[in-house]
Amino acid sequence: MIVLKVVHLNSYENNGGAGRAASRLVGALQQEGLDASLWVNYSFEAQASQHNFSKALLPNFFTAVQIILERILTKTRIKSVKTPFSIPFFGKDISRYPVLKEADIIHLHWINHAFLRPVDLAKLQKLNKPIVWTFHDSNAFTGGCHVRYACTHFEQSCGNCPIVKLPAPQDLSHHIWKAKKQAYTGLALQVIAPSQWMAQSAKRSGLFAESPIHIIPNTLNTQVFSPSNKALAREKLGLPANAFLILSGFMPSANDKHKGADLLVEALRIFGQSDSAELVIFGNRRAGDLPDFNLNTIFLGTINEEKKLALCYAAADVFVTPSIEDNLPNTVLESLACGTPVVAFTTGGIPDMVVHQQNGYLAQGASPEELANGLAWIKNHTDKASLATVARKTVLATFSESVVAQQHIKLYQSILNSRA
Repeated sequence: MIVLKVVHLNSYENNGGAGRAASRLVGALQQEGLDASLWVNYSFEAQASQHNFSKALLPNFFTAVQIILERILTKTRIKSVKTPFSIPFFGKDISRYPVLKEADIIHLHWINHAFLRPVDLAKLQKLNKPIVWTFHDSNAFTGGCHVRYACTHFEQSCGNCPIVKLPAPQDLSHHIWKAKKQAYTGLALQVIAPSQWMAQSAKRSGLFAESPIHIIPNTLNTQVFSPSNKALAREKLGLPANAFLILSGFMPSANDKHKGADLLVEALRIFGQSDSAELVIFGNRRAGDLPDFNLNTIFLGTINEEKKLALCYAAADVFVTPSIEDNLPNTVLESLACGTPVVAFTTGGIPDMVVHQQNGYLAQGASPEELANGLAWIKNHTDKASLATVARKTVLATFSESVVAQQHIKLYQSILNSRA
């Protein structure tokens, strides 16, 4: 048994990619004997964890108000663009909480939306604790944006931001960048990048160019996300038995341009209508909001149960994600774990998971033609069983709970040993 207490912090409980990744990591660490816990600022769960800084009725109400108000205020300061952007108007001083005072290590994840502002992070200095921070997007080292696209202003000190109203060298993005610079100074920060792409991005930034950056991927429950009999999976879900099923996940809102929904629509148009191919969509948009995908489309709605989600992956012939910028998307990892090959763009951390024409197809650029080619390549592949085998082996070798947990434990111990 390892005597080590690590407190993980995330804005939400099991909500969004970062919330799921943090929860899965904590579970993996607990299996290895660590005293690991996940504390959140707000929970959407019906049965919320007790590890919640806003669990009482009034704090829960005020936190919800702050989250909503911060998003409204942010919209008044930025242009009407399809890029996620956070302005830290509200936050919490959590340095007084006993759970943090008793921790050996504090591990940050996604801390936006009225949780930890730069000034709140700076207050953690008084605890004199080593801090590990997993970057689930780019916000930690930018002047507000979560997705950078081709912008390189984060490599210096932001400013002249293409997103904020009244861009200038000393604009809002630059002031946010300066607040982060001041807050990070004095914190014993160690960065975890879940992908090679994120590590390279952080290293290029003006805020973390000199910081220790470790590449450790996200994990998932490989017992839940595992291959199932395809025919039985389709029967349980009421899906057609003999069709070539293309699965795709959450259809993004208008504010998530980087998710590439328009590229998927065009790719399916190029792929063409087929009597043997159908599209299956899961996510939290209503069926009536879906665009015309040029294929017979089955909408499964929101799926909160992981076992059912794993069945969806197992039932499909291919999972397609049209994202044009992503760190290490959980959906790709989940699909591969279930033995379902993935078609995706060569972007972000996706090449860390998908090996071209071995467990999926990596489309070049942001080309819908290339995405369509990938779908056709999977559909016409003569040995789909080999794709499934390699997909599963990829996850077990690099992303399984024990492998990822042990990498974290090794880092935690090295940090504590160096401090000792």
